[in-house]
Amino acid sequence: MRGSVELAPGIRRIGSGLVNVYLVEESGSITIVDAGVPAYFGQLPVQLAAMGRSLGDIRAVVLTHGHSDHIGFAERIRSERRVRVRVHELDAALASGEAPNPSKGLGPVRPLPTLQFLLWGVRHGLLKIPPIREVTTFGDGATLDVPGAPLVIHLPGHTPGSAALHFAGHDALMIGDAIATHSVTTGSQGPQIAPFTADARQALAPLDRLEGLEAGLVLPGHGQAWTGGVAEAIRRIRAGAAAVALAGG
Repeated sequence: MRGSVELAPGIRRIGSGLVNVYLVEESGSITIVDAGVPAYFGQLPVQLAAMGRSLGDIRAVVLTHGHSDHIGFAERIRSERRVRVRVHELDAALASGEAPNPSKGLGPVRPLPTLQFLLWGVRHGLLKIPPIREVTTFGDGATLDVPGAPLVIHLPGHTPGSAALHFAGHDALMIGDAIATHSVTTGSQGPQIAPFTADARQALAPLDRLEGLEAGLVLPGHGQAWTGGVAEAIRRIRAGAAAVALAGG
């Protein structure tokens, strides 16, 4: 798939940056972070082969949250490959289709980027995503027993169970939609609160939990990798939010 790329030794992204899935390799085994859209499933063998791995090396799928564009092929890989799917306990019902999407709107919208995202989603199966029939849950502060052993940092706001995953051994922070570097509804670039957020104001507060955390790669669910440091990403988000508030937005 065009745009799929190695971001660092042991980390590969599926997708061009519009909707991201990450493959993390540790000691010959793979953790998948987020499951994107159904069409990505067919790309797994190719992208794994680029890492010298195969479908048999996948040990876990870990979701940063339960939105449909993050659970994409999760049920398929769970049922066909018997790979366990993990999600924060507060998003388990969302991922399994037992709770509605908590989003309270799109946020700022520009017609062309929004239409482009919707059309892309239709072509890649975004409207036909099955709920996950069985999930394994985790809580804040857990170090997950999966390849890469990520630390869970709960960042509610986008959804109740939104979480970042800190792969310290890879110097990478998988941030989900707590931070986006591309807005699928406006086309704007750079660190920002993602659209489709349940509570944009609440989503700002948990970012304090990331202050002091060092990660050379901040990897969002939407957009390109951020390499300017966690603190600078947060500073830009807060500055943007303050500007909107000042303008009465």
